[in-house]
Amino acid sequence: MNVEQLRDYCLSKKGTTEEFPFDQVTLVFKVMGKMYCLTGLEHWENGKPAVNLKCDPEKAIQLREKYKGTVIGGYHSNKKHWNTVYLNEDMGDDELLTWIDHSYKLVVNKLTKKQKQELQLL
Repeated sequence: MNVEQLRDYCLSKKGTTEEFPFDQVTLVFKVMGKMYCLTGLEHWENGKPAVNLKCDPEKAIQLREKYKGTVIGGYHSNKKHWNTVYLNEDMGDDELLTWIDHSYKLVVNKLTKKQKQELQLL
């Protein structure tokens, strides 16, 4: 997967926007204004692509144990609820897409009733 494929996939999800709220290189994807995926563009340029994704805390621990060094506690994020995933040959694109879906769903589930209704109308 390359950064354009990641971008296209995230933007295909209902209610998703992209922005650079922190700096010029940290691309953030949000659903209804709530972050679910971020990536540092410099990581893609230096050949070490990584994304931060929200994750159920129990699942986060399981993924970190299964993918030691590839999945770690979220860099500059709450390590209980976020994972940093370094893309490499240990996982396929389908697995990463599943984790993006999981992150998106966790955020959508926490939206207010009004936000969820607005999302359905998009």
